[in-house]
Amino acid sequence: MRCCDVEALWDEMRDGVEPRREHVLAHLRRCATCQELYREYEGVVYCLSCLPVVEPPSGLVPKILDHIKSTVRRHHAGPDGVAGYHSPLGDLYVAFRPSGITYVGIDLGEGFEAVRRHVERRLHRPVREAPLPDFVRARLDRYFATWSTGPEGIELSTLTDFEQAAMHKAMEIPPGEVRSYSWIAREIGHPMAARAVGQVMARNPVALLVPCHRVVDANGDLHNYGYGLEVKARILAMEGYRVPVANASLRNTSAAPSEVETSEGNRRTKGGGHR
Repeated sequence: MRCCDVEALWDEMRDGVEPRREHVLAHLRRCATCQELYREYEGVVYCLSCLPVVEPPSGLVPKILDHIKSTVRRHHAGPDGVAGYHSPLGDLYVAFRPSGITYVGIDLGEGFEAVRRHVERRLHRPVREAPLPDFVRARLDRYFATWSTGPEGIELSTLTDFEQAAMHKAMEIPPGEVRSYSWIAREIGHPMAARAVGQVMARNPVALLVPCHRVVDANGDLHNYGYGLEVKARILAMEGYRVPVANASLRNTSAAPSEVETSEGNRRTKGGGHR
């Protein structure tokens, strides 16, 4: 369960835009999804308020400070470069650092300034236009030649351990096949975290190379994809997977690649072989 409007609100808050209380309340009054979540969280808050106050462990603050220092060091290592890449899928824009590719997105023809703002919002750090490095071109060429995915040439170190684990597991899905969110959750040792896996896939910064398009809901439905379900089906078809007609559910509500599982089944759907 998720709400795209609220996710957009979180993005605005990260960008320093202060939300207005009346807008939040107006959204809550009309959104059944958020109303249900509010009821769940309201119960959690009440239970937490009944617990005794517990002092934090003595080593917690140093760990938090170390994490902040390491994050600041990473974010001040200079801006990521951004360049265009022409692919069989269409024009892409790619962000990169010397350590690897940090972002891949489909170019919607909005111009570089719009692309720059979008990538900076997703990566939470500055980017600049730069020539496409040979290693980035070679990595993308290899994907479109073989549909192979894997961690080589990709930089995900700024993500949490859970996010990295989910994305690495998604990269193990062979081309021409799909898996469910609950499958990834079980494989990485968090069997009850299918919804959290869906959120990780929704915010996947490296489209295609981290194949969130190969992750579907428990019924085999494509569910959501930020560039449209037609694009998701097209990518899967290019890789050798044929979407069953009964499962080509056109449920697309997100402005960023986002799919969330609606049940906890263990379905593994295979396509028409590898290309």
